[in-house]
Amino acid sequence: MRAMWLILFFASLAWADGQMDKEVHNYYQKWKQTYLVAEKAGMYRIATDKVDKHRTVSEAQGYGMLITSMMNEQKIFDGLWLFSRAHPSAICKDLMAWEIPEKKGENDSAFDGDADIAYALIVADKNWGSKRKINYKKEAHKVLDAIWKYTIGKDSYLPLLGDWVDPNGKKYNQYTTRTSDFMLGHFKTFYRFSGDEKWLKVVKAIQYAMLDVQHPKTGLVPDFIKYDLKTKRFIAVEEGFLEHHDGDYYYNGCRVPFRIGVDALINDSAVSKKIVQKLSRWVQETSGNDPLKIKSGFKLDGTAIGDYFSIVFTAPFGVAAMSDDRAWAKKIYDNIKNRHENYYEDSVALLSMFAISGKFIDPTKMVK
Repeated sequence: MRAMWLILFFASLAWADGQMDKEVHNYYQKWKQTYLVAEKAGMYRIATDKVDKHRTVSEAQGYGMLITSMMNEQKIFDGLWLFSRAHPSAICKDLMAWEIPEKKGENDSAFDGDADIAYALIVADKNWGSKRKINYKKEAHKVLDAIWKYTIGKDSYLPLLGDWVDPNGKKYNQYTTRTSDFMLGHFKTFYRFSGDEKWLKVVKAIQYAMLDVQHPKTGLVPDFIKYDLKTKRFIAVEEGFLEHHDGDYYYNGCRVPFRIGVDALINDSAVSKKIVQKLSRWVQETSGNDPLKIKSGFKLDGTAIGDYFSIVFTAPFGVAAMSDDRAWAKKIYDNIKNRHENYYEDSVALLSMFAISGKFIDPTKMVK
């Protein structure tokens, strides 16, 4: 029998009202209609483009499993999970290949997809139990074991970019990492789920790195960081390290206010609050309290890179604002709830709406 449980409320009952429920539901239905692709044998995947739907990445499957587990869509969730198992990393079969269709020599993992998949499996176990077709609890433990063995630095305790990284490599190693992988809430959930304190070492390592690299004025962080042996500090990587604007707050780092903001909400973390409040106050001031004036990408000093509005940059700031100024958070929410762009933007926006409305679930802190 499916467990009945209460949703964590991040605010008063008046905050997460029925209207918000409808808006989140409607956004989810549009997201599902646009990006969910049915495959053979009951499998599903999330397409990375609303027009050209041939491509999927592990990040998308992770988002999809988070979203469907929290929307109580077991059939779709199971199909997404089965698709991820049908496309394992060539390095570790319990992790997912980062891109499908796979390219020869590149079918290895990306950290964020696997971490979200593991978290979603823990939600599924809490929601539906593990005595039916899929043993969600057992599978979660398998993914967590693989994440720890293959994608956590043994000395740094920081997330590696994927299982392809040599921890002691020259360019990519255990001290070169992506700030959007700093899922503090996830790691605390992994600790509570597994009972293994090693995950708290990851939390401490991330907190140190974030506080070290965060810009003192703006609160912005680079997409990718590395540890500099000369200064003994974490610094931004050079341009072209892996993608574009790697040393700026761009299309990876834009998720940081969501990732850290969820921890501030769920765990009432003083460190996470400090990080996201700096971000929230800076963006509120520089935008003139107008979400539509938030630019898309910044140099760390706050200089705008993209002179346009995108929900993928704006929505996560709403999660950050939940720990600082909820009127500002609601204003951001109201300016994203009816906007749709493409897979990445819409997925991050929907997850941010979950957090702002109180629907982002921590399965290890639920009450039956």
